[in-house]
Amino acid sequence: MARQRRLQGQSDTKLDKGTNSSSSNGSNSTNNKSMKTTSLLSYWKQIIGCIVLGIAVSLGYMGYLETRVNTPFDDKKMVVRSGLEVSEQFWGSYRPGLYFGFKTRDPASLVTGLMWYFPKRLRPGGDGIRHWCEQGDGLEKYGWLQHDGHSFGVQQIIDGAHVFDTSFVKRLGGAHGGDWTARISVDLKPNLKDSRTQNEEISLLWYTALDEETKGHISLTNSATKLTGIKGATSGLGEFTIKLTNHSGVVLHESYLSTVAPGLHLLKETVVASLRLAQDKPTAPRRIVLAGELLPEAGIEKAEPNFVAIQLTGKVPFTLDVVFESGSFGTRQDTLVGETYTKALAWHQARFTQRFEDTFGLQKRGYGPKEIGFAQAALSNMVGGIGYFFGTSKVQSFYTKEPVHYWRAPLYTAVPSRSFFPRGFLWDEGFHGFLISTWDLDLELDIISHWFDLMNVEGWIPREQILGVEALAKIPEEFVVQRNTNANPPTFFLTLQYILRKYYDKLSEGRLATLERLYPRLQAWFAWFNTTQKGSVPGSYRWRGRDPLTNRELNPKTLTSGLDDYPRASHPTENEYHIDLYCWIAIAADTLAKLANLLDRDGYKYEQTAEYLKDNVLMDNLHWSNYASRYSDYGYHTDSVKLKRPKPLPRSQNQNLEMIRVTLKNPEYRLVDSTFGYVSLFPFLLQLVDPDSLKLGQILDDLRNPDLIWTKYGLRSLSKNSPLYMKRNTEHDPPYWRGQIWININFLAVRSLHYYANTEGPYREKSEKIYQELRANIINNVMSQYFKTGYLWEQYNDETGEGSGCRPFTGWTALTVMLMGEHY
Repeated sequence: MARQRRLQGQSDTKLDKGTNSSSSNGSNSTNNKSMKTTSLLSYWKQIIGCIVLGIAVSLGYMGYLETRVNTPFDDKKMVVRSGLEVSEQFWGSYRPGLYFGFKTRDPASLVTGLMWYFPKRLRPGGDGIRHWCEQGDGLEKYGWLQHDGHSFGVQQIIDGAHVFDTSFVKRLGGAHGGDWTARISVDLKPNLKDSRTQNEEISLLWYTALDEETKGHISLTNSATKLTGIKGATSGLGEFTIKLTNHSGVVLHESYLSTVAPGLHLLKETVVASLRLAQDKPTAPRRIVLAGELLPEAGIEKAEPNFVAIQLTGKVPFTLDVVFESGSFGTRQDTLVGETYTKALAWHQARFTQRFEDTFGLQKRGYGPKEIGFAQAALSNMVGGIGYFFGTSKVQSFYTKEPVHYWRAPLYTAVPSRSFFPRGFLWDEGFHGFLISTWDLDLELDIISHWFDLMNVEGWIPREQILGVEALAKIPEEFVVQRNTNANPPTFFLTLQYILRKYYDKLSEGRLATLERLYPRLQAWFAWFNTTQKGSVPGSYRWRGRDPLTNRELNPKTLTSGLDDYPRASHPTENEYHIDLYCWIAIAADTLAKLANLLDRDGYKYEQTAEYLKDNVLMDNLHWSNYASRYSDYGYHTDSVKLKRPKPLPRSQNQNLEMIRVTLKNPEYRLVDSTFGYVSLFPFLLQLVDPDSLKLGQILDDLRNPDLIWTKYGLRSLSKNSPLYMKRNTEHDPPYWRGQIWININFLAVRSLHYYANTEGPYREKSEKIYQELRANIINNVMSQYFKTGYLWEQYNDETGEGSGCRPFTGWTALTVMLMGEHY
């Protein structure tokens, strides 16, 4: 008010001046403008401040979103005991990608293993040296015959005319995981004993290596014999020695290599680069030997070796014992070598045989020694194929411009195939869990714990685990990055469902504690699925990860579903939804509800979700085709597509143009009911169809129809009258899930037939009849192909029953053992 009165007084004393006087109007105008300017500046400062704050908050939030993809789930760790805290599991055959090798469950483990070659057959570039399991090696057979997952294993390898019997036995003692001995015996096949390959020379190489993070040292040593040994020390093992003992046969020559290898994935290449021709005496034959000490200079002092290999060349038959002894073991009554080893191995084998019969009861079911030997081998390859990996995945989210590294973590997991897929796969591991938990529940809970420690804060688990340099070396770069929009079937819910049924009254306090820690992670996993994979229609679900822009694929793949090239809607859109994913979510909710009940948790919302999704009315409204009488996906679809090579451009007749998809008829939104196969069966496979439903009767009829998916070897993945049956998806990609027989889905089918055969309803007898037929068909063919080829296979031909895909594939194909023992 004072300012207002002053201005008013000044105006009164100057009334004689003209109203247009610059003196009169200029004074008032200046003050008003000053007030307005100050006010505007203050206003804009506030606006700018808000904008800056908003940008800062937005950038901060975007930064937060960027970090979520590689931020661990914030709760109790699943793995509470590892490494030397579980001494009986510390050492193992945890390098499944090798023919024969060992490491510890230690992030920075010493590794050791076998290479071999026949000098007369060694070719330039090291071709002929065996190390990693390679399909290109063309071995007639390799695989574990017996392996208990803990203490011992027996493996047979057939390389040309020669049979390798490799085995190991562990002995606990001391503070660093105890001792072990490995035995390698090489002989001719029995029918070739008198052939010209008798007494052929063979070179066995046993090596020890440290990775770049292992703190320790290794060096050569000599024992009382002429044979060279290895000694060393690491933070995880303390001091140790490795002694090589010639158990039988004649050692013709011995050489060694002590050097620096550039990585665990290049050990064979390091050996190849060091091979030399040498003579002991002018009159002696020239031999291929290792080069001795090859250490690069590092300043004044030589670098410490991280790779030591010993080569023994002998005449077949030949047997080598490799004895690892821990410095902390204390006083040993005897060394695990020679006859002591032979007796220890025989004891473990007898114990394994009895335990196997107690678990699966195959002898009681009338199986003979040959069939039981097959089943033991299938189980043993599953547990013998368990690996221990450590490293970091590459992941990417919508908010990261480039792939980023996941946190460094271990993974203890079985693998689908030692040759082709020697790493962890999320949906495979759920199937593996059926067999592993039947054999050893605690082993399976340990595996589940490691997998769920890989969950990020969003509740996502990368579907393929490529941890460590050895795993990375076996996969093309384009498959390395995992994207957090992409799911994989949550098969661990099936594993847990099976565990709850089988062991409900046998869960010890420790096992219940594991499930208690698991429960919040399962909740987060379910929530992630239920939000990120939901469809555009209430109650529907859609697999992400399909490429809507590709013109190379006849039908864009759905890798995230686990069924790769199985035909879906021809033109991916956000409005499609998938029946198999619907069923997976229903089973997940149901399993969570049952687990909540066991743990005395509030599982009401999961019970409600399960009831909602298991309601056949909802499922039928979304996915049942009245026209085709089958369950189907829904999407933007046409069957009128084909691959066609474009015409070359003018004057470019030498162009090699890749075939592209041509759409002959416009797609429309519809049920994809012209296709019948595994996806159509999912409501049946996961036991969601009501036992008294007419639709169950229709499914059973279709399942048993030889013109559709029924064969005398098992159920084919796609019916013969489906438009894309056995069609290539690109000119380079042969059919994969378009007709071949897959044992994991056949296992689910047999399991469901058993369920419906033992549940009140009008289709019990029909289910029982088909159950007996299908079970017998699968078992007989898988065994027949094993005896014929030496392998379990990734898939089987629907016309001949022959194994196809990669081999050995003792992942879910080993579920044949569950069928033999009728464990569901």
